[in-house]
Amino acid sequence: MAVERIFKDEASEEKGERARLASFVGAMAIADLVKTTLGPKGMDKILQSTGRGHAVTVTNDGATILKSLHIDNAAAKVLVDISKVQDDEVGDGTTSVVVLAGELLREAEKLVASKIHPMTIISGYRMAAECARNALLQKVVDNKADSEKFKSDLMKIAMTTLSSKILYQDKEHFAQLAVDAVMRLKGSTNLEAIQIIKKPGGSLKDSFLDEGFILDKKIGLGQPKRIENAKILVANTAMDTDKVKIYGARVRVDSMSKVAEIEGAEKEKMREKVQKIIAHGINCFVNRQLIYNFPEEIFADAGILAIEHADFDGIERLALVTGGEIASTFDNPESVKLGHCNLIEEIMIGEDKLIHFSGVELGQACTIVLRGASHHVLDEAERSLHDALCVLSQTVNDSRVLLGGGWPEMIMAKEVDELARKTPGKKSHAIEAFSRALSAIPTIIADNAGLDSAELIAKLRAEHHKEGCTAGIDVISGAVGDMAERGISESFKVKQAVLLSATEAAEMILRVDEIITCAPRKREDRM
Repeated sequence: MAVERIFKDEASEEKGERARLASFVGAMAIADLVKTTLGPKGMDKILQSTGRGHAVTVTNDGATILKSLHIDNAAAKVLVDISKVQDDEVGDGTTSVVVLAGELLREAEKLVASKIHPMTIISGYRMAAECARNALLQKVVDNKADSEKFKSDLMKIAMTTLSSKILYQDKEHFAQLAVDAVMRLKGSTNLEAIQIIKKPGGSLKDSFLDEGFILDKKIGLGQPKRIENAKILVANTAMDTDKVKIYGARVRVDSMSKVAEIEGAEKEKMREKVQKIIAHGINCFVNRQLIYNFPEEIFADAGILAIEHADFDGIERLALVTGGEIASTFDNPESVKLGHCNLIEEIMIGEDKLIHFSGVELGQACTIVLRGASHHVLDEAERSLHDALCVLSQTVNDSRVLLGGGWPEMIMAKEVDELARKTPGKKSHAIEAFSRALSAIPTIIADNAGLDSAELIAKLRAEHHKEGCTAGIDVISGAVGDMAERGISESFKVKQAVLLSATEAAEMILRVDEIITCAPRKREDRM
C-alpha cells in the first residue's frame, strides 16, 4: 500500500495509452476549432469575454482566437504556443500551423493504434519534413534582382494574405497600402515605424497611407496651429505641480495666506522648470503626462506648441521617428537629443482633429489611417493589416516566393510520397501519413469554400504528376486553377515556418506517455 502513495491526494496521473489519447484528443480539438477559419472562404469566430464589459472580438486570425482561450489540456497548450510563435516570428500562417500539427497527430493516432512505436513515427516525420522542405526549396522563385517583378510579387503576397481576412473585398487597395508602407522601410523589419490609427466612420475603402507621423491628440488652446521646421523635445515628466493637490499632501498652516504662499512657491518652481525647457531652443514640447494650464500658458506665450498625454506607444514611436530621445531632466540642454521635422499642423480625419508631423527624420516612417463602420471591424482590419505587413517585411529580407492555394502542400506531399516508397521498414508508414497530413490543408481550404474536396484533391494530385505544374485550388471559380495565372503567391519563409513548427509540435506531443496533474492548492481558512 505504501508504494501507491507517491503523489499527494488529488494529484492524478495518466500513463501510456490514456495519456497519449488525452493529448491527441486535446490537440485535435484545438485544430478542429480553428480549421474552419483557414483559406479565403474561412469563417470568423466571435469571442466573448466573461470579464467586465463583456468585450466582443470578431476575428479569424488563428493566433488571436487561440490566445483568448483558457485551456486545460497540456497538448492543446503546445498548439496555442506554436501559433503564438508563428505570429511573432512571421506574422501569418497562424491557423495553418495549428491545422497541420493537428492533422499530423490525427495520422499518428492511427499509426499508434496499429502498434507502431511513437519514436518510429517521429523519425519518419523528421525525414518527411526534411524532404518536404527540400521540395519547396527547389520550387522557390526569387525576383530580388528585378525590382519591378519583386514589387509585383509583394503585391501578390499581400493580396493572398489579405484574401483570408476581413479586408478581402478591398484587398487591392490594402495590399497597395501595405506594400507602400513596407517599401518605405527599405529592408528593416522594424514595424514600429509604421503606425496604425483607427478612426470609426467612413468605410474601409476610405483608409489611406500618410507619410510622416500622426499623433492622435488635439492642439491646445491659444497655441500655434502650424509650426515649420520644428524642433521637438519629447519628454516624460510631471507638469502638473503648480497647484497644491488636495490629496497626498498634508500641510498644517494657520491662515489662508500661508496656503497662497505655498501655491506661489509651487508656481515659481513650475515657471523655472518651464524656462529650463524653453532654454533648449525648441518650438514643440511633447509630454507623456498632464500639462496644467499655467505651464501651458507660458509655453503658448513663448510660441511653443505643448502636447500633453501623448499616448505611451505614441511617444516612444514619436521619439524614434523624429530622431529624438525621451528626456526627463532639463538641467543640461546640450545632452538632450531633440527631434526634428519640417512641419507640424492640425488635420481633420472624420470628426477628430489630429496632429500631423511631416518631413520627419526617419524617412521610412508612415501612418496608416484605417476607417471603418465599427470598432470591431477596425480591430479585425488592424489584425489583418498587421499580418500582411509582417509577411511583407519578412519577404523583403528573404525574397523567396512560392505559389499559394494549396500548391506548396501538394508539391510537398508528392515528394514525401516518393520518399515513402523508397524507405524500407515501418518508417515508411509514418512518411506516408505525413504526406496525407500535408494534403489535408488543400482539402480543408476546399471544404471551407463548400466545394467537393475529395474530387478536387484527386484532380489536383493528377495535375501534379505533370512536370512544372502550377495547379492549386481556385476557390473563386470552385475548380482546380492555375495559381501563377491567378497571381496567388505566398512567402517561402511563412511556409517553411509552418512546416517546421507543426512537425516539431506534433513530435513533442507524440513523445508524451504520462501526464501528471498536481493537486490544486487548498485555500486556508483565514479565521
